[in-house]
Amino acid sequence: MKISAAIITLNEQRNIARAIESLRCCDEIVVVDSGSSDRTCEIAANLGARVVEAAWRGYAGQKNFALEQCSHDWVLSIDADEALSEALEGEIWQLKKTGPKADGYTMPRLAQYLGKWILHSGWYPDRKVRLFDRRKACWEGDFVHESVRVQGKVEHLDESLLHFTCQSLTEHLRTMDRYTTLAAEQLIAMKTPITWRHLALNPPWTFFSTYVLKRGFLDGFEGLAIAHMAALYNFLKYAKAKTMRGEVE
Repeated sequence: MKISAAIITLNEQRNIARAIESLRCCDEIVVVDSGSSDRTCEIAANLGARVVEAAWRGYAGQKNFALEQCSHDWVLSIDADEALSEALEGEIWQLKKTGPKADGYTMPRLAQYLGKWILHSGWYPDRKVRLFDRRKACWEGDFVHESVRVQGKVEHLDESLLHFTCQSLTEHLRTMDRYTTLAAEQLIAMKTPITWRHLALNPPWTFFSTYVLKRGFLDGFEGLAIAHMAALYNFLKYAKAKTMRGEVE
């Protein structure tokens, strides 16, 4: 069982070395870059990755293009701000020895937010399919929150993929601005009707669900920040969609 690692990048010099250095269980590493102006490509190449430069195709499109660049059919697809934990790397080494018994594997994703590992707030275990046979799987999602669809059997790995998210609230707000625009475009494409209930009731319900029902309060200050940001995200995506449609005077 040989595995190709696939990573898409744009100005990821802060993260790319950590991601690549965690992929010792992979037989090759392919980085598809969409025009970085920092040292991302240089760092990746110096660490042994094969760097392919390609125009942006959207998240799912770019990741599917990355799959096509891989030499092996089994692909481990991660983001630049992710890395395998040592335990997950060991689990994948064992899988390579025994051989796969499924067409795709999920793994729990453990996120670090403002420097703290988040175990509640709906953020963990946040299972994702990231290891799969590309002959039976592909990325889907035209706008945001892309995911892998596997046509076949899916099993689960136990150890965590590490996700290094925002280091500051300012960074979180910048990221949210970009993603809520994509989410609004998706609402428009799906012709989703937006009422005052979406704007007035969804955000507070999101806060309550994240902070209370999903036990975000156990994550301390960071859990409170996550709940507020989740509520703001919900408001902004609907508000942006209304303004894009010209429904706001």
